[in-house]
This record gives sequence, structure tokens and C-alpha cells, in this order.
Amino acid sequence: MNADAGLAPYAAHAAASRGRIHPEPAASPRSDFQRDRDRIVHSTAFRRLEYKTQVFVNHEGDLFRTRLTHSLEVAQIARTLARSLDVNEDLVEAIALAHDLGHTPFGHAGQDALNECMRAYGGFEHNLQSLRVVDELEERYAAFDGLNLCFETREGILKHCSLDNARRLGPLGERFLLRRQPSVEAQIANLADEIAYNNHDVDDGLRSGLLTEADLRGVALFQRHLRATEARYPDAAPRARIQETIRAMINEVVTDLIEATGAALAAARPRHPDD
Repeated sequence: MNADAGLAPYAAHAAASRGRIHPEPAASPRSDFQRDRDRIVHSTAFRRLEYKTQVFVNHEGDLFRTRLTHSLEVAQIARTLARSLDVNEDLVEAIALAHDLGHTPFGHAGQDALNECMRAYGGFEHNLQSLRVVDELEERYAAFDGLNLCFETREGILKHCSLDNARRLGPLGERFLLRRQPSVEAQIANLADEIAYNNHDVDDGLRSGLLTEADLRGVALFQRHLRATEARYPDAAPRARIQETIRAMINEVVTDLIEATGAALAAARPRHPDD
């Protein structure tokens, strides 16, 4: 089976991967990007996301999202985008599942606190920590430290990086120094992350009572779909009404992204991933 069949010319092809730090034989019948995804799912760091905060800490209830459920939701959205744009769904999924592996407990407050503690040592960047997890900290293989992922997966995980740290990363840091974009797949995973948390944080905020529908009066996307849901389902229970609204919001932004990106790609006509 050819995992690259049907991909656009600007997609990342597993057969043309820039490879791993430690060369390994092929894992047939899986492609290299499928192998990366599987290694991420089976990693200790991925399981630990269950107890890392998205918005609410774990003990506040099992109705709220954690970093683990958030990562799964990002992967689901990212796969839809990748499939619709004829790019590498396996690579997109691997990046999406791994993008928060190095995030701190207690959300961004935890990240800020750790950054302050580590200021004398260069600070703390959670994207760089995600890379460190997959490159060094995971202990699953006798032949090497880390998960030994493909260059393209590692590039997508490293969404942000300071210039000082980029200079230490060799080829992986070059794009930050040269101000180039990563693969289309990495960009899709990044956008899927934003779509997931912007919509699902609203859902969790409303469920918890920290947000009310009145608080969202100025959010046009929410109000438009809330009014449409109320008109279509006037007798719906409050929770069902909110779920329908969130679902419609996600559908609108995903559809818009696919249409706008498809039009931009058709106009630019890229013939290679580097384009």
C-alpha cells in the first residue's frame, strides 16, 4: 500500500522524508509518519496529558477538557482539513497529537511560573519542551533516547522557538532564522489547534458557569449560530442548544478554512512542499 498515493504535489510525502536522527529500517506496512503517530500515542508523555490542564484542573470534574482530550480534538479537526486539501493526513495527525506533550500542568499559568523559575537558565518554552520530550526524555528504546521521530514531525511540533534556541537546533531551527513557514501539514495542525481551543474553551466556560451567554453577546460568530439554533430548535434544552451552537461554529470555521486555503492553493499552484 502506498501511503503517499493521491497526495497533492505540495504535500509532505513519507517516501521523501528528511529522515530520523537515528536511521531505522522501514516499518512496513506502515509509513514513517504512521509510525511516528503510533509512537506518540504509546508514549508516557501522551498518557500524562490526562492530568494536564486545558482550562480546568483535573479534579474539577470529568466533564471538562484536559490536554489529552484537547489533543484528540485537534487531531480530529486536523485530519478533516488534511483530507480535504489532499495533504498528508498521517503527518498532520502525528503533529496534532504531539503538539502539547511538553506543556506544563496548570495551563499557561504553570508555563509562566516555570519560565520565571528558569529565567537564569534561558527560560522555559513549552514547544521546545515538547521537542525535548520526543527527542530525549522518552525512554522506550534500547538503541536511542526519545522517540526518534521524522524531521517533518519534529518540525511541526516546534511551533514557536526563540532565535537563541533556534540557533542551537541546527537544520530544525533554520526556518525560524530564515523566517520561512513549515510544511502545509504543520500549518494545518496549528490552525486546528486554534479552532479546537477557541470553540471548546467557550463550551467549557459556559458549562462551568464562568461564562454566560450574555458575556458572549459581542462575539458575532457565537451569536449568529445561537440565534439560528434557537430558531431551528425552539424547544431544545439549554445544554443541547449550546452544543448545537458550538458544533455549528466549528463547522463554519473549518469549512471557511478549507475553501479559502483551497482557493489560495489553486491561485499559487505550488508544485513542491518547499513552495
